[in-house]
Amino acid sequence: MKVVYVTGCLGFIGSYVTRACLEQGWYVRGVDKITYASNPKLLDEFYKNPNFIFEEEDINDIKFLYECDYIINTAAETHVGNSIVKSEDFLHSNVNGVHHLLELIRNYRGEGKDRPTLLHFSTDEVYGDITEGDHIETDMLKPSNPYSATKAAADQLILAWNRTYDINYIILRPTNNYGIGQYVEKLIPKAVKCLFLNKKIPLHNKGLPIRNWLHAADTASATIKIIESNTFNEIYNICGGYEQSNIETVSKILYLYDEKLNIKDCINTSFDREGQDVRYALCDSKLRSLGWSPRIKFDTELKNIVKHYKNNFIW
Repeated sequence: MKVVYVTGCLGFIGSYVTRACLEQGWYVRGVDKITYASNPKLLDEFYKNPNFIFEEEDINDIKFLYECDYIINTAAETHVGNSIVKSEDFLHSNVNGVHHLLELIRNYRGEGKDRPTLLHFSTDEVYGDITEGDHIETDMLKPSNPYSATKAAADQLILAWNRTYDINYIILRPTNNYGIGQYVEKLIPKAVKCLFLNKKIPLHNKGLPIRNWLHAADTASATIKIIESNTFNEIYNICGGYEQSNIETVSKILYLYDEKLNIKDCINTSFDREGQDVRYALCDSKLRSLGWSPRIKFDTELKNIVKHYKNNFIW
């Protein structure tokens, strides 16, 4: 039976990963500093499982690692727009936080096999954009905004600590995650919120940037598959395989919310975002060779998400 830490366990991806680990029968020590994007109500669900323990703490402030097999690090500042306005918070969580976890592992009692593996969530954005084809795990990192730069910096720290101190790692680079429970600053819940409040949906760069969508439950299942494969010191892209422009995504949301809505009346494309990437795309054949593939279909799940946010969200 595995014993894992999940940092950021009350965040969007972290909550899906926590749930998946508990479903495996693993012991989970969840850590979360409970920021604006955390959902403390998830504790009611997680505490029903006797294998769950929670610590309210910033990952930079963890003083001691209890015995564990993996530290699954999903804790991060993730909103690109916020990173452009104020990058300090992103350096604190995404770089300093990872450095602190690496040092905790380095100083963990015992050496080598006794030390836990750091399974770190990076992002497809570390590669920068690509107009044609797909990025593979060995491609050069060319981040184009403060958020992706901090994630790329963390990846480099992990590789260096592996080489210098022989710390085992796994780095995951997923495409755009979506699903119920995502904070409203992200595109899909933000679009529904704007419609609910009768406001125009902001779409920078005319909504033309292209994203590849991956459901958070599929991200979590990929995490389990990789851990169970017993591989170490590897980087894995995770791709949902559903690629479309942001304006196409919003068009579908409008139709699902109210098919009478006209997109020209519902969007605001009057602004651009600095450092905007045109298209993200990954090849995840390395991961699929382990026997994983995404199960959730974007269009089917988008219908469920819009219905949920429209009827259940507390704005």
